[in-house]
Amino acid sequence: MPRAFPSLVAAALATVVLAGSPRLHAQERAFTIPGTNPPAEVHERIAATDVQIAYHRPRVRGREIFGALVPWDRVWRTGADNATRISFSRDVTLGGVAVPAGEYELFTIPGREVWTVIIHEHRSQWGSYTYDPAYDVARVPATPEEAPSPVESFTLSVEDVGRDRATLVLAWDRTRVPVEIAVDVAALVPEVEAELARTERPPYFLAAMFYWENDLNVHRAAELMALALEQSPGHIGMLHRQALILADAGDLDGARAAARASLEGARSAAPELRDEYTRLNRALLERLGG
Repeated sequence: MPRAFPSLVAAALATVVLAGSPRLHAQERAFTIPGTNPPAEVHERIAATDVQIAYHRPRVRGREIFGALVPWDRVWRTGADNATRISFSRDVTLGGVAVPAGEYELFTIPGREVWTVIIHEHRSQWGSYTYDPAYDVARVPATPEEAPSPVESFTLSVEDVGRDRATLVLAWDRTRVPVEIAVDVAALVPEVEAELARTERPPYFLAAMFYWENDLNVHRAAELMALALEQSPGHIGMLHRQALILADAGDLDGARAAARASLEGARSAAPELRDEYTRLNRALLERLGG
């Protein structure tokens, strides 16, 4: 029997068994016989960009994988059963190649020295049997690495998530293939400002941290943190972050004053908060010279 269709066989057998058992309860009829290649989903957020992946996970099971079960230099479904799906809620770059927001199918061409990662229009395909390069949206070269340890079940993951980038990783057997996903956080500024304008209680703190953590505009971050403290006077966490922002903006006197206010407020906080913000503010004041 062809190796590519075990899940179809399992589904057909389940249908026959259940059809011949009319007295089974509804809950029992909901049972699905486990397939050979279990489904998996990945959900990650990079800045305001959602990355979602749906795929099936074949196992090594003692077989030689790349160059044998998965041939070199031929299009691979990058998993098992249905073509692997990947979606981006906003425009991204994948390995430096622009990919518009949307839902796609993910194929690869494994190579001994270089892999090609293919973002393909979503066509609800089974495997790669009807793959057509005319529907490719992007092709990205990627360098394979030796996995730190053998990976029994094929795995797709989004790792090292940072403020504006992360790494899409394909791993199976002794091979690991990383590809960088990057987003343009500066493009979010108009939406951040629009949210501040239309919200009854503007999220000044989140907006201040957005500007500061992404190195976009430290002076705008300072303005917004001051407004956040008007909403929540004496908040020791906000005061500490105000001190950090003001220090980066060059206002050392303001930074020291905010750190001292946070330190003073920590005296009456719950023990864990008191200890944390006492330590943080004393270290900051030492760095700021008092």
